[in-house]
Amino acid sequence: MVSSATTQSLSSEQAQYFSYGEAANPIRSGLTELVPYRSFSPSFFEEPGSAVLPLDLSAELGCAGPATGPSLCANFVRLDQEELRTAAVATSQLFFVAEGHGETAACGQRFTWSKGDMLVLPAGGDAIHTSEDKAAIYWVHDAPLLRHLGVAPSQARFGPTFYSHRDSQRKLSEIASSAVGSKANRVSVLLGNSAFPQSRTVSHTLWAMLGILPAHQEQMPHRHQSIALDFAVACEPGCYTLIGTQLNDQGRIINPHREDWAPGAAFVTPPGYWHSHHNESGADAYVLPIQDAGLHTYLRTLDIRFSG
Repeated sequence: MVSSATTQSLSSEQAQYFSYGEAANPIRSGLTELVPYRSFSPSFFEEPGSAVLPLDLSAELGCAGPATGPSLCANFVRLDQEELRTAAVATSQLFFVAEGHGETAACGQRFTWSKGDMLVLPAGGDAIHTSEDKAAIYWVHDAPLLRHLGVAPSQARFGPTFYSHRDSQRKLSEIASSAVGSKANRVSVLLGNSAFPQSRTVSHTLWAMLGILPAHQEQMPHRHQSIALDFAVACEPGCYTLIGTQLNDQGRIINPHREDWAPGAAFVTPPGYWHSHHNESGADAYVLPIQDAGLHTYLRTLDIRFSG
């Protein structure tokens, strides 16, 4: 029996056909834009008034914005003795307090914070921030990923989670002074959430690490498939990151791009690129990379590798 439904014998107007060589690697052919090198000055935090500055690279990425990477958007948030509201159609939002102290009301709770604290909010985490003096916050969320998928979150995957700077610094000190930690290439504390025991990340998409770069030391190159939106928490002149695509026989980066650190600045480390951190100053430095590694860990595509 023939169905009464309309049959279509020709391909749809949107349908296309390509050979493997034409479409298998759209980045190599220039169809998909590379994630660019970029740094963002902390001078925004010195200006008057409360405001949000998206660190937007959507034009370079060829996607809808604002977006700092294909799946993440980083923002500078400045509070200046007045209330400010933040909102994003996202599954995960991370707020790191770079300077100042204040309060955030979100998800039916109120959080009191100061310099070095971190707050991670789930879907529906619209927030109202207040500060009696000037404060600076680094805000990263995964709205670009949802925008690309054409979806909106239907549920919160975890509860709002607060990370005290006292606890993170205490744990970092323990790691740095341990027999294993003192010899490690990366002396850092990874922040996790009990809702995600498999990935040990702050959310199912976001990954956060507070790392120390000791004075007069360097951390040899490593790479991963997640983008890193690095925030310089504290540093003196002489701290920088070298970034590149290839290593020489000695495990050093060939023709690297150099990104100098400044307190309160942010910079992008593209996915898959080798990068090494260097501290030629006389003081310890601290860096906070935020990545979409929670998602990559779930997909089994993170692929962290170290030179040598």
